[in-house]
Amino acid sequence: MKKIIPIIMLVSLIVSLVGCTTKETKNDQVAAEKHDEQLYIEVSALGNLDYFYDHKMGMEKVGEELGVRTEYVGPAEYDMNAMVAAFEQAISKKPNGIVVVGFEPSLNSIVNKAIAEGIPVVTVDADLPESNRLAFVGTGNINAGITGGNYLAEAIGEKGKVAIMTKPGQSNLEERVKGYETAFTNYPDIEVVQIVDTQSDPVVAAQAASALLQKYPDLKGIVCVEAAGGSGAATAVREAGVADQVKIIAMDRGNEVLEAIEEGVITASVAQQTALMPYYAVQILYNLNNSNVQITKDNAKANVLGIPANVDTGVIIVDQDNNEYFMR
Repeated sequence: MKKIIPIIMLVSLIVSLVGCTTKETKNDQVAAEKHDEQLYIEVSALGNLDYFYDHKMGMEKVGEELGVRTEYVGPAEYDMNAMVAAFEQAISKKPNGIVVVGFEPSLNSIVNKAIAEGIPVVTVDADLPESNRLAFVGTGNINAGITGGNYLAEAIGEKGKVAIMTKPGQSNLEERVKGYETAFTNYPDIEVVQIVDTQSDPVVAAQAASALLQKYPDLKGIVCVEAAGGSGAATAVREAGVADQVKIIAMDRGNEVLEAIEEGVITASVAQQTALMPYYAVQILYNLNNSNVQITKDNAKANVLGIPANVDTGVIIVDQDNNEYFMR
């Protein structure tokens, strides 16, 4: 009998553990089913650019990990009217949250409309600080420009004429330009001779860069603060045969840019950790809907959301030492 009792106790313990595990599994399944009902949508534009592949990847990845549904919507071109229409459709789906790239202030009103209808909104990549958005997740753009500016300064021996290629009017790009200009103040022998518009189009960027090379035959550097500029500048420099003379600092990690770095036509690129932007934006929205960190005795009455207001996803310099790891 003495030997039988411990065996009976062991069997009882196993049955108890199995019962607890089964109960926990059922609870997890219920939670997963509940989360599966939640929908988070990113609204953007320029979906035809290689750059926004990372936005789509980030949305897909965070959806898989959190067990929620995610969508990426918006026009393939830079069309704010079409983007607003896509945003309207997103609102009509009554999602649990919307992630939006804040290309320009014309989007403020549609963001405010979503907020007014009880749909939380987080901006990514480019901010809309004058809207009622709840948080911003993206690159610290001034610091990105400073990082690129210091790299270029070293590449051209801290002296010479340089040009900046951008798309005027976007807050994130304006901040990157400011970052470059801030960096260059530390190098008195570097002169910014012109800021040109790429219209976020590689063909337009190539034409603009060709015009720069003709206007300034002694140009030493070209910096690009958005994705289309780098490949366009590389085309112009390659065709002019001045890759040894003109150093290019591109932006982001499109394959054309990476191939030009390997070729030696582009010196380096300031790459954002783009996929992290929608990834963390959805996590913020998810936590807003499902978590309750007690910052105060009563967060609601204290008007405390309990989420970060800004998340800097950082940048990485990509050059010939590491460009192979970024190739898709």
